[in-house]
This record gives sequence, C-alpha cells and structure tokens, in this order.
Amino acid sequence: MGSLGAVLKHPDDLFPLLKLKRAMKHAEKQIPPEPHWGFCYSMLHKVSRSFALVIQQLDTNLRNAVCIFYLVLRALDTVEDDTSIAADVKVPILIAFHRHIYDQEWHFACGEKDYKVLMDQFHHVSTAFLELGESFQVAIEDITKRMGAGMAKFILKEVETIDDYDEYCHYVAGLVGLGLSKLFHASGTEDLLSDDLSNSMGLFLQKTNIIRDYLEDINEIPKSRMFWPRQIWSKYVIKLEDLKYEENSEKAVQCLNDMVTNALMHVEDCLIYMAALRDPAIFRFCAIPQVMAIGTLALCYNNIEVFRGVVKMRRGLTAKVIDQTKTIADVYGAFFDFSCILKSKVDMNDPNAEKTRSRLNAIQKTCRDSGLLNQRKSYVVKSNPRYNTAFIVMLIIILSVIFAYLSAKRTN
Repeated sequence: MGSLGAVLKHPDDLFPLLKLKRAMKHAEKQIPPEPHWGFCYSMLHKVSRSFALVIQQLDTNLRNAVCIFYLVLRALDTVEDDTSIAADVKVPILIAFHRHIYDQEWHFACGEKDYKVLMDQFHHVSTAFLELGESFQVAIEDITKRMGAGMAKFILKEVETIDDYDEYCHYVAGLVGLGLSKLFHASGTEDLLSDDLSNSMGLFLQKTNIIRDYLEDINEIPKSRMFWPRQIWSKYVIKLEDLKYEENSEKAVQCLNDMVTNALMHVEDCLIYMAALRDPAIFRFCAIPQVMAIGTLALCYNNIEVFRGVVKMRRGLTAKVIDQTKTIADVYGAFFDFSCILKSKVDMNDPNAEKTRSRLNAIQKTCRDSGLLNQRKSYVVKSNPRYNTAFIVMLIIILSVIFAYLSAKRTN
C-alpha cells in the first residue's frame, strides 16, 4: 500500500488503496488449477501485477487469450531487451518466434529473475496457447510474426528520424493494439476497430514508457538502449547520454518537453477508440492504462527528475485511476484534468511551447465537445481533504490491527 506520509498528504487515497489491495489479493487467488494455466497466470502476476488485475474482469475465453498474448509478447520482448545476446543470435530468434509458440519443447535461456523463469519454462505458455480457439491463435501468431520481424529490423538499425521512432513504436506496441482489437473482435464482443486507431493506442503507451524510462535505458549494462529519435535529441545535445548530466539540465528539459509533445499527438485517436468500445470490461481494460499514461506525461513534463531517477504516479493516485475509470465520461474527465495540469507547467520560453499548448487545447476541446465532463467527479485536481490527519492515522492503526488479527486467525 502507499506510504503513510503519502496517505497523510492525500487522505482521499486511503480507501482506493485498500480496495486495490483487496482486489489484488482476490486476483492472486484466481489461479487456475491446471499446471500450464497456473504457471501462465502466476507469471502474469509476477511480471505485471496491474495487468493481472485489470485482465480479471474479462470473459474467461478472452481473458485466457489476452493472458497468453501478453506472455508471448513479453517473452519476445525479453529476447529483444537482453543486451548480452549477440545480434547474429538474437535476430533469427526474433524472426522465428511466431513458430516457437507452437513448439511445446522450445525454450531459450535469457533475461533475468521472473523473465528468465518465463523463458526457461516457455513450454507452459505454448501448451496453453495450443488450447485457445483457432481465431485467437491466428491473431496471436500474426502479431508475433510481424513484431518479431520489426524488432529484428531495429536490432540492426538506430532510431534516427521521427518516422523511425513511429515505426519502432508500431512494431513493439502499435501491433499490440492491433492484436488486442483482433482478439476483442474474435471474442464476438466488439467491432473490429481501424488499424490506425489501434496503432495509436499502442504508440501512446509506448512513447510514454520510453520517455519515463530514459535513465534506466541509457544506463543499461552491458550496452545502452536508445529509443529517443536523433531528429529530436540532436537539437539539444551532441550525444543522447549527455541529457543526464547536470550541466545540460536546461537543454534536457527542453528535449523532454519535445518528446512529450510528440506523444500527445496520439491522444485524440485514443479517445475515439475508447469511445467506440461497447463492452464495459473491455473498456476498463483499455482505458485504465491510457489514463495512467496521460497522468505519467503530466508528471514527467518539464521535470528534470526524469534524468535523475524514477518518476511515476503515486500509488494512491494509481488506485484512484483503477477504482474510478468506469465510463467514457470518466476518461474524458481524467484526460481533461491531466491536460490542464500539463498546460499549467508549460513555460512560454520553451521552444515547443506553442506546439504543446496547441495539442493540449485540441485534447481539451475533444473532451469538452463530448458533453460528458459534468458527469464525473474529478479525482485529479487537488481538493481539500474530507478527513483530518488524526482521523486518518487512527483509522490506519485500527485497520492494521484488524488485518493483523485476521492474518493470525487464518494462520491458526
């Protein structure tokens, strides 16, 4: 759960945090008894607890397909991410990965920690994949093949231009959006939405991750991973790694703001995509990560800490997003509020200030034109806490005692 200091500072976070903790515990108990499915869902909880949580609300058949789709692509990504693998070994594996998912004997030693376990015991994923319906298998194989080929291309190619950047993000994330749209359609619950809209859903998430993870990627051992396009960063520094040095702080923030402004171009497509979804469970599954992304960009924008350490939304706000993202009105409201926060941080001396404000104005207009902004209660904009600090401290103590008592009782 969130730290005591954070809860005291944001007391309205407490109940969403408790609900999130309870939901995660419930999700962890929903592990299927079959060994291969048990492995897949247990692994899902280890590599992405938030994804494992939002996937639970999907229909069983679709949930299984999305789980396997995620693990297959996570395994593919593990091969791509392992900088210790020589290119002449890595590239053929990436290109042939779509065939390996049919082979229950195949595995490959790479990655670290939970990802190494996933790769060592990949036969469980293959076994589960072979139990999916044919339409699900076809969709997963198609996306895996296209993604593997795209990843292989960029093992041998630098991200030079913005077009390269969009192409790379398409291969590693836009195709995920296309694949999910195919799975939703195959389940019979949604119309097949356009490739362009599906691609934007993936690109917005991927670009947010690339921006947030600059420091982790540039410090990767044994070799840096560089995804920021030279066409953007070369306007500010000579080498991409120069952005992390304190003497370049002003230029680093300007480059960061340029990257955020680029990511914002996908927001309107994302809103159109989400507004077209009919199934409530699929809607929440898609909407929660998108709201998290715009919130993360609002936090990263104009923030030198991106080049100093880890920048992420506080856990209490994450819990609120998960708890309160239920309808398209909630999504419009969250995007409007986060874009207001982002706009308030724009320095008119920033070289991209006008472009940034223009994109934020377009996002806010889309949200206003929906006519739904008055149907939601904002949890983004700060308000006066409804509870005083003493009440919150006392409540936390009482809840802790109750939780300890119930835990001890179960043990006995």
